[in-house]
Amino acid sequence: MNEFLCSHIKTFALFAPFTKFVIYNSNMIEIRQKLETLREEIRQHNYHYHVLDAPIISDGEYDRLLHELKAIEAEHPEWITPDSPSQRAGAPPADKFDKVQHPGPILSLANAFGADDAFAWFERVAKLDERVRDANFTVEPKIDGLSVVLHYRDGIFVQGATRGDGEIGEDITANLRTIKAIPLKIPVGESREKKEENSQISLFSGDQSLVSNSLIPNYLVVRGEVFITYEDFDALNKGLEEAGKKTYLNPRNTAAGALRQLDSSITAQRPLTLLIYQIVHAEGGEVPNSQWERLNYLRELGFPVSVDSRNFDNIEETVKYCENWEEKRDQLPYEADGIVIKIDDLELSDDLGIVGKDPRGATAYKFPSLEVTTTLNDINVEVGRTGVLTPKAVLEPIEINGVIVRNATLHNFDFIAEKDIRIGDRVLVKRAGEVIPYIIASITETRSGQERPYFPPKKCPACEQPVEHIEGEVAWYCVNAACPAQLIRNIQHFVSRGAMDIVGLGIKIVEQLVEENLLGDVADLYTLEREKLLELEGFKEKKADNLLNAIAVSKIQTLARLLTGLGIRGVGESVAADLTNNFADLDALRAATQDNLEAIEGIGPNIATAIVDWFLLPFNQQILGKLRDAGLNPSGQVSVASDQPSVFSGLTFVITGTLPTMSRTEAKEFIQSHGGKVTGSVSKKTDYLLAGEKAGSKLTKAEGLGVKTISEDDLREMSV
Repeated sequence: MNEFLCSHIKTFALFAPFTKFVIYNSNMIEIRQKLETLREEIRQHNYHYHVLDAPIISDGEYDRLLHELKAIEAEHPEWITPDSPSQRAGAPPADKFDKVQHPGPILSLANAFGADDAFAWFERVAKLDERVRDANFTVEPKIDGLSVVLHYRDGIFVQGATRGDGEIGEDITANLRTIKAIPLKIPVGESREKKEENSQISLFSGDQSLVSNSLIPNYLVVRGEVFITYEDFDALNKGLEEAGKKTYLNPRNTAAGALRQLDSSITAQRPLTLLIYQIVHAEGGEVPNSQWERLNYLRELGFPVSVDSRNFDNIEETVKYCENWEEKRDQLPYEADGIVIKIDDLELSDDLGIVGKDPRGATAYKFPSLEVTTTLNDINVEVGRTGVLTPKAVLEPIEINGVIVRNATLHNFDFIAEKDIRIGDRVLVKRAGEVIPYIIASITETRSGQERPYFPPKKCPACEQPVEHIEGEVAWYCVNAACPAQLIRNIQHFVSRGAMDIVGLGIKIVEQLVEENLLGDVADLYTLEREKLLELEGFKEKKADNLLNAIAVSKIQTLARLLTGLGIRGVGESVAADLTNNFADLDALRAATQDNLEAIEGIGPNIATAIVDWFLLPFNQQILGKLRDAGLNPSGQVSVASDQPSVFSGLTFVITGTLPTMSRTEAKEFIQSHGGKVTGSVSKKTDYLLAGEKAGSKLTKAEGLGVKTISEDDLREMSV
């Protein structure tokens, strides 16, 4: 046995060096293959992000891939090639634009993930040059937008380009000219004193101008970031939604897509702005050699510069500032994924040189990623209080910035179809601040073939009634007035001042009555019993009596108010009044056809369809029957009676301010009962402005257009 073991040990000893070489060589091949895979994957992501403006992974995941690539290249510097993504910035420019050669490299930055990484960066560069330990630092928000390079010759904006690959960008001059924040002209060629001597007008604010003792360059190239603020993005989407158009998903891709349009008129329709943070090149003048002074210099020249930039005299305060911003990042008015730390002395920064595509003299202190990828396990549908059906994503739980996310919004059914989002897909999810997490896109490259397409439901998940979708509209609706998912909202709307005006029936009482199963629809209000109310918490005899009296009084409300209260989609106070003027009662309206309704001025095909569909639904017919049984069957007497003169016929009124005795709704009904029309805004077509106290801007506009202003007393006298 011993001889057998000794024999094998000798054999192993003989071949051990060769075995070690084979294992080592095998590992090297695997590492090299991993390197090439990473490079190709990162190139594809660069293309999706910089060229297509449609990233398919989150920033955090991209950073991890790049970090892994750099780690391999650091271990094997002999493998680094000029075309490696670690050595380049951005992506090659798109073919559809002319190319622009940048006068200097447009670099990107290495990342620091947290305070430890930031201090490690400081120590690395301090070892290269001891001057770093006494350096000042300038910090600026790292805006998540599109980097642009602007050229000024003799003070005139002559060209603008994207970053491209850092050496060559895309010419987007025409599109950039539409951005109002970009100055088309800056002062050039003369000092401040010379300008003031010639014009007697100071071009700059402040007593100590950074350009007062130097000539402004005749050729100046600056770099900045184009973006859309949260506020402007929300307003843009709100306007598109109201117009029935598709909305955008996030500010960054919207800004990038707008800048890279071939038609600049499309760019002009987007609320783009920018901030400038770098002087790339200057000829024919002098510029400060400090980053902090350059920011102020740029501001004095008329460029927009971030007000959140700061200057510190040591790395400790610098990093502390970054940590504080990490906690309050949501206070910035735009998307930012970190803070840029720059050595303020630009000569020192340049002396430190460049590693690959990253200048050693600056780093990006990255915030935790707000975008991640996870699996879409299912799609549920929620019914909102207005009847709109909204798809919700059920996700494989994932952490985003310290919060476990299990659900996200999918916007609408059109979005699911357009993006071809399927159950089982890997999806890109974003969570920013208090905003509900939302799906950005599916990552189709990861599909296995087991994913399932999704189709909108044909029935409401809450009440099992048919769902309505009008061609050309984004939303899908449940139009059942008794749908349990909408019940509280429907009753609240029914009793509101603009509808049946049932005093004392606020949202809390409505919720209480629904929870106690005393209300199953709006018609049940008229069958409430005093004894049942007295059994409820908070109800005494006086409160119960007052509520029942207010409900009883509402039975004499007009047909227009009842139509408004029923919550038919598209039928507000104005449309309800138009219907009252054309139909004698609810039975006549129920018998109306699509063509009958579209013949009424102001009622289009969508509203006409909504009215017809509402009256066809059996549950809604039951509600109308219950209302009739309760004594509510008003006729269209709000319209002009046949024995009354139409004193306001053909006249258009606008109501503003607080009237002495009438509410605005009452004044509107009074005008309409005498044949007049009421609109919401003053124009040249307005005949009279009915104004009360605190009339505001409508009164000013009316005076400017020469529209006659009348009081409530004037209105009553005119109707006699």
